Amino acid sequence: MRLRALRSPVLCARYFMEDRMSTDPVTGISHIGVCVSDTDRSIRFYTEALGFKLSHSVDAGKPFHLLAELPEMKLRATFLQRDGLTIELLDYKVPGIVGPAERRPMNQLGLTHLALFVDNVDTATARIEKNGGRVYPHTRVNTPAGDMIYCTDPDGIRLELWNKPA
Repeated sequence: MRLRALRSPVLCARYFMEDRMSTDPVTGISHIGVCVSDTDRSIRFYTEALGFKLSHSVDAGKPFHLLAELPEMKLRATFLQRDGLTIELLDYKVPGIVGPAERRPMNQLGLTHLALFVDNVDTATARIEKNGGRVYPHTRVNTPAGDMIYCTDPDGIRLELWNKPA
């Protein structure tokens, strides 16, 4: 989909008609899934440290075990929202979670981090630490693009905090 300024009702109507006639199979972004070890702790972290709002929770099993490629599954999925972004917290009761609760190397294949704009890096990192996250001070950089630092949530999911210059 092309992004452009819409300065008139005619252009606006044409833009949305073109969008509906698109042959692109993707029609929007739904959510990002994050596997967590403790739903309540993660809800507290993402709502109190990062300002997400709790949307809803569901328990899932069959037939979603097929989608998850697991022989059996009992899952608590909790959806949080902020600024048009939905995060799905996935707490696998059966078969349980696997892997370490630590940050992954940035050059490891796959998703590496969630980047968030903040008004003040120091204030944001204090909230991260207060709510069970970890801050990595040695990653802080201040460039013409802004002040940035990496942190992790309680399960080691990497977060980039970025204060863009005015």
